[in-house]
Amino acid sequence: MRRLNTRRMIAALTAALAVMTAGVIYTVANPLASAATACSAAWSASKVYVGGDTASHKGTEYRAKWWTQGEIPGTTGEWGVWESKGACGGGTDPTQSASPTAAPTEHPTGNPGQGGKINAAYFTEWGVYGRNYHVKNIVSSGSAEDLTHIVYAFGNVKNGQCTMDDSYAAIDKAYTADQSVDGKADTWDQPLRGNFNQLKKLKQMYPDLQILWSFGGWTYSGGFGQAAQNPAAFAESCYNLLHDSRWKGVFDGIDIDWEYPNACGLTCDASGTNAYPNLMSALRSKFGNELVTSAITGDGNAGGKIDLGGYGKAAQYVDFYMVMTYDYFGAWDTDGPTAPHAPLNSYSGQPIAGFDGATAIAKLKSLGIPSEKLLLGFGYYGRGWTGVTQSTPGGSATGPAPGTYEAGIEDYKVLVNECPATGTVAGTAYAYCNGEWWSYDTPATIATKTAWANGQGLGGAFAWELSGDTSDGDLVSAIAAGIN
Repeated sequence: MRRLNTRRMIAALTAALAVMTAGVIYTVANPLASAATACSAAWSASKVYVGGDTASHKGTEYRAKWWTQGEIPGTTGEWGVWESKGACGGGTDPTQSASPTAAPTEHPTGNPGQGGKINAAYFTEWGVYGRNYHVKNIVSSGSAEDLTHIVYAFGNVKNGQCTMDDSYAAIDKAYTADQSVDGKADTWDQPLRGNFNQLKKLKQMYPDLQILWSFGGWTYSGGFGQAAQNPAAFAESCYNLLHDSRWKGVFDGIDIDWEYPNACGLTCDASGTNAYPNLMSALRSKFGNELVTSAITGDGNAGGKIDLGGYGKAAQYVDFYMVMTYDYFGAWDTDGPTAPHAPLNSYSGQPIAGFDGATAIAKLKSLGIPSEKLLLGFGYYGRGWTGVTQSTPGGSATGPAPGTYEAGIEDYKVLVNECPATGTVAGTAYAYCNGEWWSYDTPATIATKTAWANGQGLGGAFAWELSGDTSDGDLVSAIAAGIN
């Protein structure tokens, strides 16, 4: 049973107060208002629908959960592609119209109770080691009730194929009863253990929760150039891996985190602007109605990574893009200036123009990408400097601030107690304490950002990554409240 009532009501009230104190007034829909009775355009067998598209059929309104073509609404049942939204007026039988009379409004997929908006978050394979964060923590924190999608990171890309990275963590690590999602210990002879078995149990508890397996990331993106030389073979390998009989039913689709097509990340790619669209097209052809998503750059700089990636052309093949609107600034610039790593808007003194979420989203929209296919990105961590004497942004520094796992970066769950926010800039928070300067998002700034995302018609939000949140899932809950 979803723990939505008290927890989400409190979060929603907090979000509303945060937005009001920011001096912005937003119109909030009355949750008790009756649904509109007008029908969308009639369903057409020849039309391709993506997640969130609406269509009417025989007096009933339907919404597509994912990509589909030729599947008649009302025939696939509760677990099929079409979700019934109830009776509507003015619909026509598709046999009377060869195609819709108007383009249906696109809204992304989402769990019931989530208002159709997406609240996705990454779960890292390696988090089960030093971070001691397991699938059970998604449940115990309450986050499983607020999330619509979990993105499992990362699979590798080798020799033009999708491959598993850490098989011990993924399918072999044994869980005791107290560590397991359902309180049942793994046995030595069961066919599947590890994260995948725990995710399988999680889906049994939360059947609406969708799980994606992500490939690439900063470390493993170097293999995409070779994969793009034979997209069909790459897609075939990915499909076969995700549908291995040992973990059948765990994954609802694939996520591609190519950092970055035709640009530089950890390594540089020169595949050309058609490489990424061709790769995503092949994945869509192979995965059919299953989810195909992608984490993409938030670089809105003129001539930057958005301009080089081919994202506009590829948008037709994806269910949604997760725009990495974070990591814009950090202590890799050891002497500063201090700057928020996840600014929503441009601001006076911004070190690099175009490095902010609003600019990135605007540029992606200008490529013709529907707003509903864009998710705003959040980091469940902060970036910081040490040797800082100026409390406001723009100060000089002597190097990265110390962090638990890496210098210059720290989890939100640590910073919220050890270096609480002292101000806001460009829609995000910053903190100054003991000569250290940090920037990170809080529930209050999440409220501001999600209100902005709603106003832009975005499909929701996503975050990197779950282990950085508090044990009560404060940030996941804040996003859930904000996007509804």
